[in-house]
Amino acid sequence: MPSPSDIVKVAIEWPVVLLFDLLIFIAAYVNQPMVDVSILQRSLAILESMVLNSHSLYQRVAQETTVAQLITHLQVSNQEIQTYAIALINALFLKTPEDRRQHIIRGNRPVKAEMAHQLYVLQVLTFNLLEERMMTKMDPNDQTQRDIIFELRRIVFDGDSDPSGTEKRKAIYTKDYKMLGFTNPVNPAMDFTQTPPGMLALDNMLYLAKVHQDTYIRIVLENSSREDKHECPFGRSAIELTRVLCDILQVGELPNEGCNDFHPMFFTHERAWEEFFCVCIQLLNKTWKEMRATAEDFNKVMTVVREQITRALAMKPPSLEQLRVKLRSLSYAEVLRLRQSERMSQDDFQSPPIIELRERIQPEILELIKQQRLSRLCEGSCFRKLANRRRQEKFWFCRLSLNHKVLHYGDLDESTQVPVSDIKAVLTGKDCPHMKEKSALKQNKEVLELAFSILYDPDEALNFVATNKYEYCIWTDGLSALLGKELGSDLTRSDLDTLMSMEMKLRLLDLENITIPEAPPPVPKEPSTYNFTYNYG
Repeated sequence: MPSPSDIVKVAIEWPVVLLFDLLIFIAAYVNQPMVDVSILQRSLAILESMVLNSHSLYQRVAQETTVAQLITHLQVSNQEIQTYAIALINALFLKTPEDRRQHIIRGNRPVKAEMAHQLYVLQVLTFNLLEERMMTKMDPNDQTQRDIIFELRRIVFDGDSDPSGTEKRKAIYTKDYKMLGFTNPVNPAMDFTQTPPGMLALDNMLYLAKVHQDTYIRIVLENSSREDKHECPFGRSAIELTRVLCDILQVGELPNEGCNDFHPMFFTHERAWEEFFCVCIQLLNKTWKEMRATAEDFNKVMTVVREQITRALAMKPPSLEQLRVKLRSLSYAEVLRLRQSERMSQDDFQSPPIIELRERIQPEILELIKQQRLSRLCEGSCFRKLANRRRQEKFWFCRLSLNHKVLHYGDLDESTQVPVSDIKAVLTGKDCPHMKEKSALKQNKEVLELAFSILYDPDEALNFVATNKYEYCIWTDGLSALLGKELGSDLTRSDLDTLMSMEMKLRLLDLENITIPEAPPPVPKEPSTYNFTYNYG
């Protein structure tokens, strides 16, 4: 039976009309929910070959089969179908023009929850393709695998590619393998028998040596030539780093339902995993030097490197280059500073005296936030008018009077007012009257999250749609303050945490490096007499 690529090579010679008919016929199988596994597998493979071999066919495949439709095939248990689906998705991404590809993943528009979840699923399943290599032990008797290790040595130390040699040459190889940083320099194949990371570590090392040869040679020679016991063992470090990366990215684990934790940078490079390793191995070498580590400090260095990578990933860098920038800023000294700062906020701030101080300060901070919200309402804001038809968007204005007793609202040419004393309740989201109307049902989720209403009469309501989340929080907080209710928005919680942290640090500034006792000192016994007098005469 001919391979999918052979079929495509022959089909490309067909007339365009027949070729497009074939494409549509095959795409129909991919888009159907229930298709025979063998047919679906071959259809995905043929479409992938079409995308990679012809620009016009890529455009037609992109029209007939969307990434969202292909992601549904990632939910099945058949790993071969998952593999072919991911291969087709990656082919579509690779053929997509760079500006459009970056816009899809890194555009200014926020990625919606469902899209974020699907990207997370794609990321997890793509990395899960590494599981087989991660769990494969190296066979010390396999000459092909041993030749890879020999290639790592040859690239650094000489140009001889012949792995055979005399006993004298074997002794030289042992010395070279020791300089490469293998734990077992006599038989370095034994270093790859532990799973994870298994053969995946060797794959990463070979990629670095082949694709980033200058970086590889520099790292090895820089450390092998040192005589102060501060050399960083490249082989051992690369193997342990691969295990750490597999653990951080949870290679081999199933996607979590409802999780949206995807990393945009992994969608911007064809060999993202290998490039990620190359960035991190350079970080490890840099951190090793900053810590002036020796072999005894190996585990300590790996702990710091894991923390650096975790902190950088949490910032969601949009590209591998941005990851480099963030990792450069997370030096060993910076990690120590962050640890100390977090320890201050987590440990010292939990002692009873500090908790009591927080409780005394919090009402003052909340009152400050309330006054800010009310002052902002006095400045006023513009709000959108909901219309049944898509015409030019209209706005109206509302503000609170300076004495906090009346809400003035209306268009520019008119003005109406609602006394604050007449306000019965403030409603938000789907509870608002204007969100229950038929026309409002067609509004998107964003409008629903920005809607709120003021009820000031049994049959009358003042309906709002804020222009953004910030204005929504300001107004709902301000109205709550007017009615004497608690401020419950996310903005208030954020402002409260920030202001409380600043105020606490300012008040405790004079107590820096002084241990605060858990309990107050004991009250002394009463004196035998209270005749405390002093004669100034």
